Amino acid sequence: MAAKTKAKTKSSSTKKRPITPEDLLKFHLLANPQISPNGKSIVFVKKHVGDKNNFVSNLWIVDTDGKSQPRQFTSGEKDSHPRWCPSGGCVAFISGRDKPKPQIYTINASGGEAVALTTFGEGSLGTFKWSPDGSMLAISFRIQDPQWTSDAEKERKEKGLSDPPRVLDHYWYRLDGDGYFNAQRHELYLYDFNAAKVRKIYSKDALGFFSFDFSPDSKKLVIGTNTDKRALLKPWNDDLVVLNIASGKTRKIANLPRGPKDAVSWSPDGKWIAYAGRIGEESTYSVENLELFVCDAKTGKAKSLTAKEDYCLMAVALTDTAEVSFGPIFNWSQDSKRIYMKLGWQGESHLASVAVKGGKIAFLTKGAVDQDMGNISGDGKLIAMTTANATNLAEIYVGKTGTSITTIQLTNFNKELLKKTRIASITSHWIKTDDGTKLQVWIMKPPNFKANKKYPTVLQIHGGPHAQYGVGFFHEFQVLAAAGYVVFFSNPRGSKGYGRDHTAAIKGNWGSADWVDIQAVMKFMQAQKFVNAKRMGIMGGSYGGYMTNWAIGHTNDFAGAITDRCVSNLVSMGGSSDFIDRPDDYFPGNTWDRPEARWNQSPLKYFGNVKTPTLIIHSEGDLRCNVEQAEQIHAALSIRNIPTRFVRYPRSTFHGLSRSGPPDLRIHRLHQILDWWKRYL
Repeated sequence: MAAKTKAKTKSSSTKKRPITPEDLLKFHLLANPQISPNGKSIVFVKKHVGDKNNFVSNLWIVDTDGKSQPRQFTSGEKDSHPRWCPSGGCVAFISGRDKPKPQIYTINASGGEAVALTTFGEGSLGTFKWSPDGSMLAISFRIQDPQWTSDAEKERKEKGLSDPPRVLDHYWYRLDGDGYFNAQRHELYLYDFNAAKVRKIYSKDALGFFSFDFSPDSKKLVIGTNTDKRALLKPWNDDLVVLNIASGKTRKIANLPRGPKDAVSWSPDGKWIAYAGRIGEESTYSVENLELFVCDAKTGKAKSLTAKEDYCLMAVALTDTAEVSFGPIFNWSQDSKRIYMKLGWQGESHLASVAVKGGKIAFLTKGAVDQDMGNISGDGKLIAMTTANATNLAEIYVGKTGTSITTIQLTNFNKELLKKTRIASITSHWIKTDDGTKLQVWIMKPPNFKANKKYPTVLQIHGGPHAQYGVGFFHEFQVLAAAGYVVFFSNPRGSKGYGRDHTAAIKGNWGSADWVDIQAVMKFMQAQKFVNAKRMGIMGGSYGGYMTNWAIGHTNDFAGAITDRCVSNLVSMGGSSDFIDRPDDYFPGNTWDRPEARWNQSPLKYFGNVKTPTLIIHSEGDLRCNVEQAEQIHAALSIRNIPTRFVRYPRSTFHGLSRSGPPDLRIHRLHQILDWWKRYL
């Protein structure tokens, strides 16, 4: 019997195939779970690749008892951001089915046809919230510049006219992934169900980055806003403003500490307003921990609930199978005594809670998982969640609250695909650097790994740098492992998820402690018996591209390199990115008459040392790391006759191509990577 069982297991395992770049076309990507007020159903967004090289996203719904199959809820193919009305009778959502005029629709909880509520012109819908009494929606919307609407473009083509110049009076006019919006800003609108119309109620935010929430009695809105004309350079000037809906009058909440204030949320009992922020002049994106604050809704007296512990609400774990959001995620308990939040720590993402009166943060989930949180049911007993890990894409779960959260898996959309493919697992290791720093490293081996064989190896370096690699499902890593490479990835200093000091170690000094850590990982790789030390490659995107460039300028240990959407010149980067640098802030000096510190940290300065064959990948539409960053190293490599290839993706793509770009180009990119490693590793 044992022999037969063994033979059967071997036979079934041989039917599995390696995962490929094309498997992206088969993924079901689930996000944004929202539980109904009565706790009986969760609506969520399911995205997959359609038959026209497009991502199709619809709302689906599943019962929380785990006894039924999920069912499709909408069919607009560009539906997102579902939110239950307070009574639970319907769901409102954003739909782009009427391109280029996204609108808010509602659909009955029992199904049927969705109905458009709004009639916005061409533009960008940010987010919306229901009033607690269900009579209103507060909506963030930005109108398109009239000269750049589709109708204006069509008229120019008919008349043979050129595209108009952009006449810009402000430095905030573009954002990677959002494009060029010129002088337009998101503003706050109110949809009144009784009047069946929309009106603008707030337009003073200088950048359009505001957050907002209703008071429990639905009579007021709190708005986290910065009205300073130089708001991007003065993020500490964020205010909390209370807007009276009936009168339109606003009052600024006094006595709040100086610093950024994001993701405002009014407590159910009306006493408190929670927000994510910090005290001081750092922006929301910073080496400092982003903390959870509550303030008295009347007096403004504020306190941080998380300051005594070394966690950050912006410790995001990166993957290429989920939208990356650096925004904090938290929810009030129904009794207003606790706040539930998502925290990233050592590559994992977990749900935690903290008491409003103060005390220690309680982690409610555990294990090598990447958890995400939606909302909480009306009785406070259930939480909508997604859960993923290194071998499983995100699926919908429901969590039961308590001293810990117990979960029930409700969907399994990717089960059949994963059953047919050989998926590689990961192992976590801790090493010490030359200066005694503890560093976490993961190894992903090929699924058919043999201990007595030496493998070519790829070191992956994450972007940010103030993010982290983690234990989520990473398609690119799986593709490399399936092709026979051992993949190493780590969180060197500069990464989030290991405390404030770990992150702050490289502030204004890239290529220092982070390079010490990368060298330690290299030594760890070379010490493994299964690693072919003559066939090691290095690759990374964004800051990971920076460190790839830095590494090949300082060592010849790698047989090949791939630098993706990279940073090469911190002097030119300072003025060519969507977010411009403040002098003497993150980096010392400036980019015009005191550029020395930036230039000394620029990989391009050291490209006279490079001997490593290098593949360069970049998007011409990248507004975060402008394509000129790649052009500079391509020119240097070409002049010095170093083997190189430059893959330029079109202007319609952006910095996040590898995570959310067009499917055909994402697959093309993965094949370029495989081709380069086949040639040099």
